[in-house]
Amino acid sequence: MPDALRCAPALDAPLPGFPPVGPEQAPRAPRRPRPVLLAVSGLVLGTLVGGGVGYAVQAQRPPTPLPPIQVARPSYPAQAVDPAALAAQQPKPLAIDGDLVKLLISAPDGSTAWADYPDKPSWMSVGEVSDHSGTAARDFKDLNTRGFRRAAEVDWKKGDAKYRVLLIQYAPDRANEAAVYTAFARNLESFADGANGGYQVEKEPGHWNESTEQFYYGSALAQRGTVVMVVEVFDTKPVNPEVVKDLAKQQWERLV
Repeated sequence: MPDALRCAPALDAPLPGFPPVGPEQAPRAPRRPRPVLLAVSGLVLGTLVGGGVGYAVQAQRPPTPLPPIQVARPSYPAQAVDPAALAAQQPKPLAIDGDLVKLLISAPDGSTAWADYPDKPSWMSVGEVSDHSGTAARDFKDLNTRGFRRAAEVDWKKGDAKYRVLLIQYAPDRANEAAVYTAFARNLESFADGANGGYQVEKEPGHWNESTEQFYYGSALAQRGTVVMVVEVFDTKPVNPEVVKDLAKQQWERLV
């Protein structure tokens, strides 16, 4: 017998890669339809049928006419406009657009200068106004970005008390910034009828910037158009509320 036939596998041995030959297996039962597939098929079929019925019903209905487009016709005056009457109907100019220095109250008799601050009503730069507090850099940026236009101030000293009255005006289109500046003051004690602001007196002392020296503080704040009115009193003893109220009322009356 040739060597090739001796090496061949027996005929009844399974061939590599195929299952062994055995008795016939029973046929598989038919697959049951899957519930999910039936549900999806029902939804698709229902949508198609419903859409077709709806389209058929809508196609048989008469078209609904759209309402006519109504546009107001331009109107023109029957006669020539009186220039004076037309000017009277225009928005009023700014309530305060004159010389701020002239609107400031003056230091009272018997007062003296307070350091190098102006003891007579004077113009102030944005840098000078910002330098009043210990947050000068922040205040300088704040004023410039919020529409600062100009400012005027007067300061004086009488006895141990120091006084400051300041007017800050914002640009004509930034009156809202003046309102923001004085918003909290509307909840304070009123110093005059119709005043858009209020006054307060601190019960606890504060400290001067970079100093251990104490002072008591009173202030008033109000808005008139684009102008913010600030009244400040510094004293070595608790500030008399009537003093702050009187100063604020005097200054407010010069703005109205």
